[in-house]
Amino acid sequence: MAGLLLIHGAGGSAETHFGGLTRRVGDRFSCVRGELPEREGLGVDEVVDGFVAAADAAGVGTFAVCGYSAGAPLAVRLAVRHPERVTGLVLTAPFARFDHRMRLGVSLWRGLYESGRHRLLAEHLALTGLGETFLERTDPARLRAMLMLAPAPPAGTPAHLELAGRIDVREDLGRLAVPALVVVTAEDPLVSPARQRALAAAVPDARTAELATGHLPFWEDPEGWADVVEEFLTAGRSPTAGKSHTAGKSSTAGNPRSVGVR
Repeated sequence: MAGLLLIHGAGGSAETHFGGLTRRVGDRFSCVRGELPEREGLGVDEVVDGFVAAADAAGVGTFAVCGYSAGAPLAVRLAVRHPERVTGLVLTAPFARFDHRMRLGVSLWRGLYESGRHRLLAEHLALTGLGETFLERTDPARLRAMLMLAPAPPAGTPAHLELAGRIDVREDLGRLAVPALVVVTAEDPLVSPARQRALAAAVPDARTAELATGHLPFWEDPEGWADVVEEFLTAGRSPTAGKSHTAGKSSTAGNPRSVGVR
């Protein structure tokens, strides 16, 4: 069975960010959960080496890596540091390093978390995480209920954010030598879609897919996100430049999705 390493984003877990995907493909892939560390100060290479150790402990030799948000640059670094282990990359809502907007958003995120104002934090994360189309199509009462029911961020959130702020993989992007798919969240208020596309352009022969979501595709269009990831993981071939297709249907949230792959 093929291996699949999942690296989640800051303020989440492999289950909260990838649970829908693993339920979709878990019968065909040996899934390894790459959980971000819960203490600050660890080096980026130390963290990615820990993910490889987790794969070793699970008996998984080679694997594709799915990295979401902060997990995406960690996936890039892992693939460059351990090229013999990685068979492919899926990078969703990726960044190579923080820009000023991200630093401001994350600074407020951490401040609200550490102050214990979790309802305001939920509103901040909705503002910086959800796309305009999703917000406008969501009934206000339902949105309020979603914010009320949103789980509190995990205890490791400050460490996640601190690590994410130190990552810089700009020099690693051109060194990637495995099939790669970059999933651009085209209405992302946190990680600029233009920066995501620029990252994709820097990865040799990368394919790209675009979802009409904000930074949280697992909330806004979980089925659409899983579709493009599953297609890439199960295609069994390297990316082909110049090929494209588009598809559109309604997501489970009632938000029409637009997916383009090239």
